[in-house]
This record gives sequence, C-alpha cells and structure tokens, in this order.
Amino acid sequence: MTRVLLTGFEPFDGESTNPSWQAVRAAAAEPLAAAVVSTVELPCVYGRSLTALRTAIDATQPDIVVCVGQAGGRPDITVERVALNIDDARIPDASGAEPIDEPIVPGGPAAYFSTLPVKACVAAVRAAGLPASVSNTAGTFVCNHVFYGLAHLIATELPHVRGGFVHVPYAPEQVTDRARPSLPVDAVARALREIAAATARTRTDIRVAEGATH
Repeated sequence: MTRVLLTGFEPFDGESTNPSWQAVRAAAAEPLAAAVVSTVELPCVYGRSLTALRTAIDATQPDIVVCVGQAGGRPDITVERVALNIDDARIPDASGAEPIDEPIVPGGPAAYFSTLPVKACVAAVRAAGLPASVSNTAGTFVCNHVFYGLAHLIATELPHVRGGFVHVPYAPEQVTDRARPSLPVDAVARALREIAAATARTRTDIRVAEGATH
C-alpha cells in the first residue's frame, strides 16, 4: 500500500474558510486504490507550518506528500514545479509575521524542483475533465515556504519520499461578491485524488510542452 499525506491550510487573510483544507478532507474521505491517505491542516504561519508538516511526516511515514494551498484568482488546479528559498510577505501570516527577503533555509539551494511528476499530474486532472496547468511560481508566501521546506527535507533526509505542492482556486462561496474564478470543493478533491494516483503510478514524468512565455 502506498502511504499518501495530503496537507491543506487554515483560513488566512480574513477568509472564513480555505478550500485547500476542505478539498484535502474531501479527497481523503473516499478510498484511493492501493493507498492509505492521511491528512493534516497546517497553520498559515511561517516556521510553525513546517514544524506541523514534519510532525505529520514523522507520524505517517508517507511515500508521497502533496501539500495544497489556496491561490485566489487562479482559474485552475496548478501543480507547482519550483520552490524558491525566499520568504517575502506581501501580507502578514496568521501570526502577524511579515518576513522580507529572508531565506527559508540559510545556506540552502536557491530552488528545488518538485519530485512529483508534475506534467503527468496535470494530464491526469485534465483527463478527469477538470482544468489544470503547470505553474512555475508558488509565490513567496507560506505556500512556497512549505513547498521549499518539504523539498529540502526530501533532498536532505527523505530521498525515498516524493512530494510537491498544488495550488487551488477559490471555492464558489468565497467569490459571491466579486468576479473571480472558482471551482467547487468536490471538483478540487477529485483533482487531488487524480494527482495522488498519477504520482503513485508514474516514476518518470511525461515529456510534453507545459512551459510559459512569461
């Protein structure tokens, strides 16, 4: 059995909900073939989020880790390719911290690539009838902080684990008073299940064009 850990975030920036955690819980509520799925809600706080992630990894001993966060304004499921070693907060985290130009791991590599098969994951989500794309920026907020921290942990301590980050759009209830794209939580949950399954069956990513011109 493949052990999968899915993580989502608590609400932040004045929101009452976070579709990343809603979708992670929904994804884990249905059996996934040949897999045991665990979940954890991470605090939207620099530092503490990585402590919670490490605790969950130690407790569940996963083979695959898919961390999920909200990217309000994006129209589709975006599988992140690159994590940057930088915290640069445009808004405060849930504790009020606003680090500027601070490394996540002092002396660590400038960036890590995801060890998920990002293009195969995107293809699987699209095959399920849902919108998806490869993203080349996870931002510089807590999502990227967690993505880089996970990647560094994999590179330095857990080479048998594969992991990465997925951004998801707003849930419909978050955009009732503004013209922003959204996706239902159950659709996002379905996409996360496709991503976990694609990772479990894919060791070498597919070679298709998913780049960006800007």
